[in-house]
Amino acid sequence: MTSSNRWAQAVPLLAVLGSVVALGIGTSFAKQLFPQIGSLGTTALRVGFSALILLLLWRPWRWPLNAADARNLVRYGIALGAMNLMFYQSLSTIPFGVAVAIEFSGPLAVAFFTSRQRIDYLWLAFAVAGLGLLLPLGHNATTLNPEGVMFALGAALCWAAYILFGNKVGHLHAGHSVALGLSMAAITVVPFGVWHAGSALLDPGILLFGLGVAAVSSAIPISLEMVALKRLTPAAFGVMASMEPAVAALLGLIVLDERLSGLQWLAIALVMCAAAGSAATAKPDARRGPADKIVV
Repeated sequence: MTSSNRWAQAVPLLAVLGSVVALGIGTSFAKQLFPQIGSLGTTALRVGFSALILLLLWRPWRWPLNAADARNLVRYGIALGAMNLMFYQSLSTIPFGVAVAIEFSGPLAVAFFTSRQRIDYLWLAFAVAGLGLLLPLGHNATTLNPEGVMFALGAALCWAAYILFGNKVGHLHAGHSVALGLSMAAITVVPFGVWHAGSALLDPGILLFGLGVAAVSSAIPISLEMVALKRLTPAAFGVMASMEPAVAALLGLIVLDERLSGLQWLAIALVMCAAAGSAATAKPDARRGPADKIVV
């Protein structure tokens, strides 16, 4: 295999890694806005500023858009907006790492039901085992806020829809689809933020902080994810993206000084094994499947 082929295979994997790292960092800082504007206001700033950034960067009106693609972009954007709303609502009542682990039932379900290779089931088993250890089980389970758990499960459902609809628009230019999708997401979530936070959203300090959060936790990750979705199957993307709980746990240790148990460190190792196994065994033809052979 030539170096150019190796690089072509590495690009989508690096895109997913960069996405989950940026998302974890941005979300850690975004939660600091909750006391001032709540989770709904934070979601509005994050998604709204992200849409503005990408509209200015990509100017999607330069490309034509047919009716079928427009419908898929609307679905993609609504799924993305609802996913953010529900996830940030869950963060109000349950821990960050727990919310991420529950939310991952969405992409893991996509990975399972779209698997094309038997070996994928082994990597999926590693990922499920790791995520299972990250979830609060036994006596810890009773301490979880039921409302927060339901919001996290709702976010999981929306994340699954986001992956599938993302593939539907994967044949479009990444900047085109991401900018329009995030614009639709902003239309979906901003009214909730305005209703909840009101004039507090106009505070200059909050606006500046929200702009930074949007760039790091939404605009950058979503752009990278769309690059990956153009080259990965839903199964490969779902398993690779399962690095996110592990990255969140590591950032919790480094940034928030959150100490993990031995079982939680084992969970991180299992998730990383799943990611590495998926990267090692994914077929190049499989990576360039549904995203590039779209039929609408």
